[in-house]
Amino acid sequence: MALFPIRILLIVCSMLLLAGRSGATEPPNVKRALPAADVLIDAGHGGIDGGTHWNGVLEKDINLEISRKLYLFLRSKGLKVILNRTGDYALSDDNRWHLSRSRHRRDLSQRKGLSEEIGASIFVSIHVNWSPKGKKKGPLVIHQTEGKSALLARFIQDSLNQQQGRFRLPQAADQFYLLNRVQAPSVIVETAFLSDPGDRAMLTSIPGQNRIAAAIANGILAYRAFCP
Repeated sequence: MALFPIRILLIVCSMLLLAGRSGATEPPNVKRALPAADVLIDAGHGGIDGGTHWNGVLEKDINLEISRKLYLFLRSKGLKVILNRTGDYALSDDNRWHLSRSRHRRDLSQRKGLSEEIGASIFVSIHVNWSPKGKKKGPLVIHQTEGKSALLARFIQDSLNQQQGRFRLPQAADQFYLLNRVQAPSVIVETAFLSDPGDRAMLTSIPGQNRIAAAIANGILAYRAFCP
């Protein structure tokens, strides 16, 4: 999958900012609607959908704990943040409008619908990775195939790499339902591998979850500082 070099992304983002500053101004009596939230945090899975697992450890629980901590970090910096799941339940249960019989599809469409209703500037979906061979470790950020999403992914990936002592590049992908349909710059953050003992110890400890959440928050803040 093709990756945008960070230098090119920075140039593109700068051009977008300059274009916004030099373009025609709106009449003084026109008020532009502001988004209801700066960041929508999507706590992956929930309820009947436990995600990946190891013995009694479920991905859905780790996702929620990291998402809660990320919410608090971002709120402490003055951002308007929405967390779409605050407990152990499936978002598909709230979806009464999608005609699909697939619970998974109703769950995903509900997450997408929330992003549209809230109108967030950034969509960040929190997940945990897994490798059948158990040899992979570290974070991976997956993004929409467009410039601002790629830039957001790069800032978060770099921050997580520094936190976990890894060197990985984010990946563009077009096979994920949410990334294909959410209109705001969007990323899926695979925080670490539950299949790796070292990663698993970090994912299941409060200090480890705090470090992961802080790293993601720092990446988001760096993105917003460069490309508001």
